[in-house]
Amino acid sequence: MSIKVGFLAACMVTSLIATSALAADEPGVTPTEIKIGGIFPFSGPASSIGLVGKGVMAYVQSINDRGGINGRRINYIAMDDAYSPPKAVEHARKLVESDEVSFIFSQLGTPGNSATAKYLKAKGVLSIAIVSGSSKFTDIAEYPLTTTGLVSYQTEGRIYAKYLDKALPGAKYAILFQNDDLGKDYVNAFKSFLKGDYEKRVVTAAYEVTEPTVDSQVVNLKSSGAEALFIAGTPKFAAQAIRKAAEIGWKANIIINFPSGSIGGTLKPAGLENSTGVIVGTINKDPTDARWNDDEGVRAFKAFFAKYLQGADFENTSYLTGYMQGMILEGILRQCGDDLSRKNIVKQAKSLSHLVLPTAFPGIEVNTSDSSNMIWGQMQLQRWNGSRWEPFGEVLDASSE
Repeated sequence: MSIKVGFLAACMVTSLIATSALAADEPGVTPTEIKIGGIFPFSGPASSIGLVGKGVMAYVQSINDRGGINGRRINYIAMDDAYSPPKAVEHARKLVESDEVSFIFSQLGTPGNSATAKYLKAKGVLSIAIVSGSSKFTDIAEYPLTTTGLVSYQTEGRIYAKYLDKALPGAKYAILFQNDDLGKDYVNAFKSFLKGDYEKRVVTAAYEVTEPTVDSQVVNLKSSGAEALFIAGTPKFAAQAIRKAAEIGWKANIIINFPSGSIGGTLKPAGLENSTGVIVGTINKDPTDARWNDDEGVRAFKAFFAKYLQGADFENTSYLTGYMQGMILEGILRQCGDDLSRKNIVKQAKSLSHLVLPTAFPGIEVNTSDSSNMIWGQMQLQRWNGSRWEPFGEVLDASSE
């Protein structure tokens, strides 16, 4: 009997040692904590969407207040790259080599993600739910350790091109785009949809994120006689373009991209009246809209916001995006169970099936797989009526293009 007890005790000790060794072998993972990194433009020209990071941080705090996940608290280290690729690289190196994070979650910005991708891949560090819709990141062979947290700009752009082709058949369109992968993806989406008609129906103007305004580009685009203006950039410049179009009396049909679809971040700075008629695709319910007052998911978000983001601008839906990103992080980690190896984390990140977040627009769900690393693949078009967003049409996806 004593031999059996001794044997069992020895097995238990061996198991504990093995478990400790396993945790020690996985960077950023201990029996009580998992360390995760994030990089956001908390300052600089894209600071409005950098607030996504504040939403993620607040949601992580709520997870920890609930006792963490599987007995582990999340140590989320978020750094500010000011939308500067060199700073993003500097921060990625610190997070990996000094802080020894398990993985990077929700890094925001196409320029920064583009700059850090090669380094993270070489180090074998996962980059999960990146806040970029750049189509290149959906190439699983090239980015095997990455999943994306936005509908790809190619898919989103083709949805807008198809809408305009139906709403304004044969008309000329103007595109104001950020001169990087973000803006160019949207332009390429219009090219792929319009094909041979692109050159005669589309006029474009690019801007650099270092420019103070895009006023001159908007004036030049108006002179083209275009009936529609699509703005593919970030909130600061989208707001400037909407405001300038109103100032010069350009009555164009205006579409903005999802990253600029915030009332507080884009429409208010542009002027709510100036923004009347603006269209955007969305993945989420608008928590400021009274139509969702009795919705359980929106009510939960409002309670969360009051507790963890007190004093912040509720109309800036970048916080909601961060909240939803936090839910995705929680879902992935819960699916991982006690196996927090990088191999299992990326496996679970690519195994999200029919996940419905309570603040997602009805009919929109999360699905990932070995062949699709895009967390979101559907959108609902909506139009600003001067006081709230009015959804119209059906939920669209890649097959609806």
